[in-house]
Amino acid sequence: MNYLGYIALIAVIYLTVFLTAWLTGLRSLLGVQVDLLPALVVYCALSAGLAPLSVVAILGGLWFDSLSANPLGTSILPLFLIGFAMHRSRELILREERYAQFLLGAGASALAPIVALLLLFATGHKPLMGWGSVWQWLWMGLFGGTCTPLFFWLFERLNAAFNYQPLSEPSFRP
Repeated sequence: MNYLGYIALIAVIYLTVFLTAWLTGLRSLLGVQVDLLPALVVYCALSAGLAPLSVVAILGGLWFDSLSANPLGTSILPLFLIGFAMHRSRELILREERYAQFLLGAGASALAPIVALLLLFATGHKPLMGWGSVWQWLWMGLFGGTCTPLFFWLFERLNAAFNYQPLSEPSFRP
C-alpha cells in the first residue's frame, strides 16, 4: 500500500467513526448504536497487510473510544485480534465473494463487542447489560455484515482511481 492508500484509509477510518457517532437514526429507531470498524477491519485483514490492519485497529479504536463510554483503548485489542485471525488465514477465505464478505463482516461485528465486554469485565468495569443487549448485538452483526461488501466496493473504486492499471499485452509481435 502506498502513501495515497494510507491517506485514503485514514480518511475512511475517520469518516467511519464520525458517521457511527453522527447517524442517530438506527439508535432512535431500533435502540442500536452500530459499529462499522469491524467491517473495515475485515477489509484490511483480507486485502492489505498487517500495517494497514494495525492502523485501523489503533486509530479507529482510539477515535471510537473517545466518542463512546468505553475507557480509552478498549476497542483496539478486539479489532486487532479479529483482524489478525482473519489475516493469518486469508489464503483460505473467499474474499472476492459477496456472501463471504457478508458472513465475515457479520461475524466480526458480532465478535468485537463480546471481546470488548470481556475486556471490560477483566479490568473491573461493570457495563450495563440486559436482554436488550442481545437485540443490539444481533442488529450490530447484521448491519456490520451488510456494510462489509460496501467497504470492499469502495476500496476497489479508490484503487482503480489512484493506482496505475496494468496494460494488457497484445497477442502479436510488431
